[in-house]
Amino acid sequence: MQNLSIVVVGAGIGGLTAALALARQGHAVTLVERRTGFSEVGAGLQLSPNASRILIKLGLGPALRRVVTEPERVVVRAIRSGKRIGEVALGAFMRERFEAPYWVVHRADLQTILLDAVRSEPSIRLVMGRTVESVENGSSEASLTWVSAGGAQETFTADLIVGADGVWSTVRQQLGDRTPPSYRGYVAWRATFERSAAPAELAGDETGLWLGSQGHVVHYPIDGSRLVNVVAIERNRTPVEGWAAPGRREDLLARYTSAAPALRDLLAQPQEWLRWSLFDHPAQRLAKDRIALLGDAAHPVLPFLAQGAAMAIEEAATLAAFLRDAQADIPEALMAYEKQRLERAARVQKEARRNGRVYHAGSLIAFGRNTVMRHLGPEGMTKRYDWLYGFRTPN
Repeated sequence: MQNLSIVVVGAGIGGLTAALALARQGHAVTLVERRTGFSEVGAGLQLSPNASRILIKLGLGPALRRVVTEPERVVVRAIRSGKRIGEVALGAFMRERFEAPYWVVHRADLQTILLDAVRSEPSIRLVMGRTVESVENGSSEASLTWVSAGGAQETFTADLIVGADGVWSTVRQQLGDRTPPSYRGYVAWRATFERSAAPAELAGDETGLWLGSQGHVVHYPIDGSRLVNVVAIERNRTPVEGWAAPGRREDLLARYTSAAPALRDLLAQPQEWLRWSLFDHPAQRLAKDRIALLGDAAHPVLPFLAQGAAMAIEEAATLAAFLRDAQADIPEALMAYEKQRLERAARVQKEARRNGRVYHAGSLIAFGRNTVMRHLGPEGMTKRYDWLYGFRTPN
């Protein structure tokens, strides 16, 4: 086995998965994180089969099964009337069709499980409280310079550098892409609350999706079904200041005065909300020479296909697969990685944008949308995404 020295920048879901997958192949990994500690409050995420399959293969299945929920279906309703529009089959149908489950999980739970696995690997060095200021590409090695919270500067060299440093990636700029991500006119309100407080008709093991012309709402159980994660998407011409900002429950409820009673009741439960602006950025470059990108660092994607975390996990596993060969030429391996991922990432971005338009359609297009959903039925709705959920890491 060729033991490469690899620096992974960013210890989010993608960075942790990449560090783990690369270390399991015998490589020496330094994982750099600008935060001094880990905390994820009020956030859930969806692990579709293309992602859960990879995490299970990494040996995380038993730990995940203790904290995830496996919804039986997505129930799609109209925001104003509460009328059921259609369903998407999850649960057993998803498991049987794709040989992997569709899970929902609290981000903090997934992060903790990945972090525990990373810390148990002797070939991973986790460095906290370091901000990467610059990255240099080279023909024989790559280097980066980081600064500690105390102001100490250090330059580190490696065989390759992996940028998993999120939407505002510093590493992405080294690949020649200095265009900032674009605000797409949506703000996401996110919160969690005790499942016991949910309206009875919305408290089951299922995902709820409510559609309307000015936004939509998603909710599902997390934390072993103890909590409900709820996300409300609103159209807004102005992004929130900073990465996230507190939101007033009264302001959110004022936007849903005409919503169905059960939905208004659900939205009234959380005492605290956080608001995020939604950005994306065209998938253009994922690698060059000895630098690679994954997840939001490469291609921020709107959440309307629930694939942000899944794409990062896919790319972590795919990158590791292309670096498995002991005789691999690193620039060639990274070119192959980019070629394999670029088209898929662009398609996911396109489908996510399209879903946003479909979810928020006006009355005429919404009528056609609802007719199609009823015609396809729950299993037909799931089969539309065979191309997405059936992903397998290259051998």
